[in-house]
Amino acid sequence: MDHTPPPFFKRGPAPLVRLFFFASLSLALLVVDARFRYVEGLRGWIALAAYPLQRAATLPIDIGAQVAEYFSTQASLIEENQRLRAQALANSADAQRYQAAQAEAEELRRTLGTAERLPVPATPAEVLYLGRDPYSQKIFIDRGSAHGVQAGSPVADEAGVIGQVTRVHPLLSEVTLLTNPDQATPVQVARNGLRAVAFGGGASGMVELRYLAANAEIQNGDRLVTSGIDGTYPPGLSVATVVRIERDAEHTFARVTARPTAGVDRGRYVLVLGGEAARPPRPDEAQAKERRGDKPRRARVKEKSADDSR
Repeated sequence: MDHTPPPFFKRGPAPLVRLFFFASLSLALLVVDARFRYVEGLRGWIALAAYPLQRAATLPIDIGAQVAEYFSTQASLIEENQRLRAQALANSADAQRYQAAQAEAEELRRTLGTAERLPVPATPAEVLYLGRDPYSQKIFIDRGSAHGVQAGSPVADEAGVIGQVTRVHPLLSEVTLLTNPDQATPVQVARNGLRAVAFGGGASGMVELRYLAANAEIQNGDRLVTSGIDGTYPPGLSVATVVRIERDAEHTFARVTARPTAGVDRGRYVLVLGGEAARPPRPDEAQAKERRGDKPRRARVKEKSADDSR
């Protein structure tokens, strides 16, 4: 009885034989490749054929790495964006402070330059705050009697007259602006020397020339400067510019409105002007002094004549 398997189930050579065959083949290929490099081309083609399989095998790993990198990049970008936004806000605040400091320094330089050009001594001062009454048109400065400021001293900036010191404290002073309704400033038209008095216009921020003849030679655009005849303001300081003239034949006086050239409603630094050089006394004052001086002289003459008669 035949116990051999049918041809369909034949297993071929024995496993040990096949192992020996393939081991020998591998060793022979290794030796041939090491000595003669015959299979380098074959290796390249095999590597090329296996590359799609390698990419397919590593594709899930690459996708996972890219997804992780994407979320990591997004988180870092969001954090960096927040940091840059905070830095931009800080830089914006610094830029605003720098611009404010630059404008303040420029204003102070202009003020000091104006002080050097004035014919009278001037003391720079800083505006502290406005008056409590919004209709009083007053400001307070950081210079007082301890700094040599006196009541009645004129106050100006680099553009022109601002007002006059009306109250002095040890460390600060009150300045009444020229736009105050109770403030009067002697002025003259720079073009022709026409003299007038400028009164404050109150909340309008303007000044008015009152009691000016209806046929007075004045026109829009005329520049008003201090006349200096009051002995308080130095002559030639800019006060205002005429912007409107109303003439009515039925009225004796014209109504002239002018806009102040100085920063009565702006600016941080001002100049407190000192007194002018001593002027000769007024005629009435000189005559009064002479009368006061003549009385003792006449008395002495009478005493001398009485002594001679004795």
